[in-house]
Amino acid sequence: MTHFLVTGVSGLLGLNFALAVDGKKHQVTGVANTTPMLWATFKNVQAELTQPAVVEELIETHKPDVFLHCAAMANVDACEANPELAQQVNAELPGIIGAACNKHGIRLVHISTDAVFNGSTGNYTEDDIPNPLSVYASTKLAGENAVVSAYPEALVARVNFYGWSAAGNRSLAENFVNNLAAGKEMMGFTDVEFCPMNILDLSGLLVETAELDLHGIHHMVGAEAMSKYEFGRRIAEKFGFDASLIKPVSVKDSGLKAARSPRLTLSTNKIKAALGHDLPGFADGLQKFYDQYRRGYHLYIKSLT
Repeated sequence: MTHFLVTGVSGLLGLNFALAVDGKKHQVTGVANTTPMLWATFKNVQAELTQPAVVEELIETHKPDVFLHCAAMANVDACEANPELAQQVNAELPGIIGAACNKHGIRLVHISTDAVFNGSTGNYTEDDIPNPLSVYASTKLAGENAVVSAYPEALVARVNFYGWSAAGNRSLAENFVNNLAAGKEMMGFTDVEFCPMNILDLSGLLVETAELDLHGIHHMVGAEAMSKYEFGRRIAEKFGFDASLIKPVSVKDSGLKAARSPRLTLSTNKIKAALGHDLPGFADGLQKFYDQYRRGYHLYIKSLT
């Protein structure tokens, strides 16, 4: 049994990973800077990771086999408004964690983002040179570099995922469901392409890569590229919502503060070769997302915080 110490466990990826993985073949201890989740089935503790010596104390107390670092300042526009905090959380903290894991000989899986690229071409490989457009993307790239510098044997996963969150609005898929279910219109960007992966599929991949002790930068995104407009329509069709409520627009007309990369399509050939199999398909992932909704998982996960 592998023991995962998961940061950001109240967030979208951390919480779903913990719920999906703990108690199966593996154990999870979650860390969040919020009040511990009393109803969660996995062990979780409160800690402010940016405070001195906290990372070391967590490792020494819980003795994990794998440190999965999901915690981040992930709101793109909030990063634009507070670049100093984004620098501390997204750029500096990963280096501290990398150094601590290296010192203790613990496997580190660091979660990064597809947004490190500017999206001018698409189909980026791990060898392509990043060129971030926003504060969020720039600080996440700096975090990657800090991890690799402090711990060359760490695994850096560039991801793009969707799923249900405790907040109820942390993923684009949730926002489509919430608005369409209420009969409200939504913007769907026709000029922003990405490769979304279901969060359960990503959780499975992260466990698999940890078991194989992969290291270096790997792209772990969905197997199918699509525009955010198409993504919304696929969700509407699966859930039986009115797809005409999704209005095709350009991201340039959205009023968003931070610049968005237009073509965030990533090559996954490297991770497929390492794993020896293809990545999960979009249709299967969307079915899992829909099945969770039918079972009331979206309500359960909200009750945990």
